[in-house]
Amino acid sequence: MKIAFAGLALALVVTSVSAQPRDGQLDFDFELGTWKTQLKRLQRPLTGSTTWVEYTGTTVVRKVWDGRANLVELDVEGPPGRLQVLSLRLYNPKTGEWSLNPSVQGMGTMLTPSVGRFKDGRGEFFSNETLGGRPIVVRFVISDVTRDTARFEQAFSDDGGKTWETNWIAVDTRTGPP
Repeated sequence: MKIAFAGLALALVVTSVSAQPRDGQLDFDFELGTWKTQLKRLQRPLTGSTTWVEYTGTTVVRKVWDGRANLVELDVEGPPGRLQVLSLRLYNPKTGEWSLNPSVQGMGTMLTPSVGRFKDGRGEFFSNETLGGRPIVVRFVISDVTRDTARFEQAFSDDGGKTWETNWIAVDTRTGPP
């Protein structure tokens, strides 16, 4: 009887330890610094369009709040003009998730945040939004992360996540230290 109780107690301890969220506070530390950004985006997502526009510029990422958040400044130019995006990324230690809170220059407000985490070197972040008055799911993926490069991809789904249309691909190459 004592052995069975000890086993049960050990099982409860192991279960409670594994139920705690992974500490992902350092997940974005790879991106601190200055980057050259090559960006292409689909001009009219979810319309059947296959016209992509390309931009080149910089991304600067700074740690704030002792690493519990970071600030991303994207500044790129291309044939359609200049695109400036600010993103405040906030870490929630209770859930182990990050929220990505973007704003586009001239809007004066934040857009809908995407929420998610990194697993096995890949970050996936999701939000529910609208496009042209219809509901969509947005997926933002960070992959192919090395010390000096990273890939960022955004896709939309208008069928609840069954199919995805990629509409934003950025590849960053480090140009300055963290």
